[in-house]
Amino acid sequence: MKRLVFMGSDGIALPTLDEMERLCAGRVRLVGVFTQPDRATGRGQRLAANAIKTWALARRLPVHQPERLGAESREQLATLAPDAVLVMAYGHILRQEWLDLPPGGVWNLHASILPALRGASPIQGAIVGGARESGVSLMRMVLELDAGPVLDIERVAVGDFDTAADLEARLAQACVPLLVRNIEHLFEREAALQPQEAAGVTFTRRLRKEDGHLDFYAPAAVLARRINGLYPWPGCTFQLGSETIKVGLAAACDRCAASREAEPGTVLGLVEGGLRVAAQSGQVSLLRLQRPGGRMLDAPEFLRGWPIAAGIRLPSRPMAELVGATPFR
Repeated sequence: MKRLVFMGSDGIALPTLDEMERLCAGRVRLVGVFTQPDRATGRGQRLAANAIKTWALARRLPVHQPERLGAESREQLATLAPDAVLVMAYGHILRQEWLDLPPGGVWNLHASILPALRGASPIQGAIVGGARESGVSLMRMVLELDAGPVLDIERVAVGDFDTAADLEARLAQACVPLLVRNIEHLFEREAALQPQEAAGVTFTRRLRKEDGHLDFYAPAAVLARRINGLYPWPGCTFQLGSETIKVGLAAACDRCAASREAEPGTVLGLVEGGLRVAAQSGQVSLLRLQRPGGRMLDAPEFLRGWPIAAGIRLPSRPMAELVGATPFR
């Protein structure tokens, strides 16, 4: 029976793990899990296990949570004697001595259609960049960031109103048929692999809280995609006096020209279920809003309890690039 180790730290991998548990019966044995250490979370900042650790402990699997991947943690992996390793959203970079350890190699499920959107935030990058299609690539890992040869891809459409949470949920499910087709190949050193094309390579980076700033001097379509792509985290916000208002969903009205007097950031009022704000070109419709300590609400309900008067001007703040042609430093 083949031995498999999983490395991951994000709940996006749970459908894959559930399917792996079913697939593996009698043929492949999941012998251990590596995941990030418990982190402080919530208002009380109490240490909590992530979803992957919880899943593994419920099945009495060995769980390793190294803060750094040193000699001790590599020895832990060697002790498990895996024939192959599968990685998804782990949060650590594996050095060559890790990649060389399992006979079948180390495989990665990456949430983009490679070579586009390598790096830490491909789901957000797809929506912010206006992609109409995303997917999951199964590749053999190499030292260079997400540059390994690809075994197979499962594609999904990206809708106009998809948030990062929506797309992540569909990509999580897309991993399942990808794994079903390829589970046997994870243990083959000579699996049929396709090198990534040099053309079309782009990179994403780790997101920061300040990536939620909004610059209303951008086109409406750019603003809407950024709002949707960065929900739920870090979440796009704007200042209303001393309060920070979070936006959970937006749409662009590119053909809706604001009056010539309306500077970007000017609130135009509630129109067709959204709070309209003038952008550099067109208007952005803020469809869901949340005040500090409150719930995310549809714009009409939010405005009944927290009015935002037409004519006021929301401040703009610079929006840093999330996708680039070269790796971010």
